[in-house]
Amino acid sequence: MKLIECVPNFSEGRRPEIVAAIRDAIAGVAGAHILDTSADASHNRCVITFVAPIDVVADAAFAGIAAARTHIDLTTHSGEHPRMGAADVVPFIPLEGATMEDCIALARTLGERVGRELGIPVFLYERAATRPDRENLADVRRGEFEGLRSDIGRTPQRVPDFGPSAVHPTAGAVAIGARPFLVAYNVYLGPASNMTVAKEVAKAVRGSVGGLKYVKGLGFEVDGQAQVSMNLVDTEKTPLHQAYDMVKMEAEARGVTPTWSELVGLVPERVLFEAAARHVRLRNFTPDMVLERKVRAAITGGESLSEFVGSVASPSPTPGGGSVAAHAGALAAALAQMVAGLTVGKKKYAAFDAEMRELAVRAAGLGHTLAALVARDASAYAVVAAAYKLPAEGDAAQREKVAKIDEALLHAAEVPLETARACAQVAELALAVAERGNTNAASDAGVAALLAEAGAVGASYNVRINVNSLSERQRGAALATEAMTLVARTRELAGRTTDIVERSFG
Repeated sequence: MKLIECVPNFSEGRRPEIVAAIRDAIAGVAGAHILDTSADASHNRCVITFVAPIDVVADAAFAGIAAARTHIDLTTHSGEHPRMGAADVVPFIPLEGATMEDCIALARTLGERVGRELGIPVFLYERAATRPDRENLADVRRGEFEGLRSDIGRTPQRVPDFGPSAVHPTAGAVAIGARPFLVAYNVYLGPASNMTVAKEVAKAVRGSVGGLKYVKGLGFEVDGQAQVSMNLVDTEKTPLHQAYDMVKMEAEARGVTPTWSELVGLVPERVLFEAAARHVRLRNFTPDMVLERKVRAAITGGESLSEFVGSVASPSPTPGGGSVAAHAGALAAALAQMVAGLTVGKKKYAAFDAEMRELAVRAAGLGHTLAALVARDASAYAVVAAAYKLPAEGDAAQREKVAKIDEALLHAAEVPLETARACAQVAELALAVAERGNTNAASDAGVAALLAEAGAVGASYNVRINVNSLSERQRGAALATEAMTLVARTRELAGRTTDIVERSFG
């Protein structure tokens, strides 16, 4: 199942009954789950975070936009936060198994529907933008409701992507987009008398004028306090703790000390883990050190397939090709086990019953081995990455670093070699079930063989790339040679299996 997060921002934060009506409209769509609702009276704005499967998330967002059109009148609205619409911003964010491309398609689909059915002009922004000058939300929203009302449609930049070239009389316009996870983060600088400092600090931290890249910042007065309001649009490249540190540094340079900070809406646990690790100066911290993550994995049986696919698609080097190769091998083993199971107990295959029972057990064991290698491959890479970060000041330190790197690389080559060995054994099982197993499942035996071959080849790539990175390649030559031997063996077995499968089609 592909899951999408949607975080629409509505121009209402003072009337709880209106916020509730919008929230209930979203929650009323089957499959949509509200995760958080945050409202702020000073900004006169609420942020509703919900998650839903890809096939219903646009319907839920549409319901929220329609409710906002019914209940919010921008001609009487005022607040600290910039706005151009009753439903002001509606971003889609990919979660489990989903991609940014999925979210761009959703933004377009929703935008067309909002323009056609609700008569609200729609501007696509961020990754969904159809023009470079609309990627930045601030550019899209410049002039806010009142300014857009007078100049919409007058320049190419102000022609909406969908809907009429005139703002809705009370609901204005809406920006619909696709983006990575955004963290809304505010730092307070004491009483409102520090507003000048807050605005200066916000300007200093803002990426558009030379501050921190991937940070948008404004200074506001909120409940009698000076606030630096930030959107962190890519916390992998500019983490939360870095944003706070810069605000603190800039504020203290002006004689002001931050009093407290807050998150608006939800935040990935990774962001807080990184901030905590930075604060106490933990070295080589990984989220796998967190007890609750281990408990969840143990209770749920580990990572789901969609979570694994999402992890592979993320801009992180792990899990990478080695883990995917092991996963392919595990799937091949599962298919071989399935074909054996479909053969056991059938009179037609009574002569092979005992063999198939044993084969199913062997396939299960190989599947478990390969499943463990998925995680082991990622862990081996982490050791290599850590070794490359070791200090190398002085000849002794440099020699020690090279030795540590070589040690890590050899281990990182040995792990995918185990994957290749296991895949070769799975290929043997695939051939056996193709030759003597249930012919109605011949195609499954063929897929098992192809996956086993892909797993072996992919694993061999990882063996060879690590061996090639050694300071002395000869130390890993035997590993590379064995990997290529295993590839040749697996390819031969897979070829024999697919020949059988092709013949079964007549």
